[in-house]
Amino acid sequence: QVQLVESGGDLVQPGGSLRLSCVVSGTGISLYPMGWYRQAPGKQREAVADITAGGRANYVDSVKGRFSISRDNAKKTVSLQMNSLKAEDTAVYYCNGAGAVVFPWGQGTQVTVSS
Repeated sequence: QVQLVESGGDLVQPGGSLRLSCVVSGTGISLYPMGWYRQAPGKQREAVADITAGGRANYVDSVKGRFSISRDNAKKTVSLQMNSLKAEDTAVYYCNGAGAVVFPWGQGTQVTVSS
């Protein structure tokens, strides 16, 4: 059974940084595009960033230049480095496959940006 476990969320001040990690068990990830998603209170879940199996990254406009997605296939881990955080980045963050690849959703990790 595939499981995704996200971690690294925290309360951080505007302008701060966080690094989120997602560990995948039950399957390898080397062949799959992977992504990070977020859901803010009262809003639909949105895609934030994705990375192809070959390592090419894509970002939603609102995080370009601030967030960086990476993957370690050997460790079955996908990471999201978030810099220059803003209040509007506050959300529960999830990882999953990207495109047509969908695994069971994990519990997510809460990121709160507030002074």
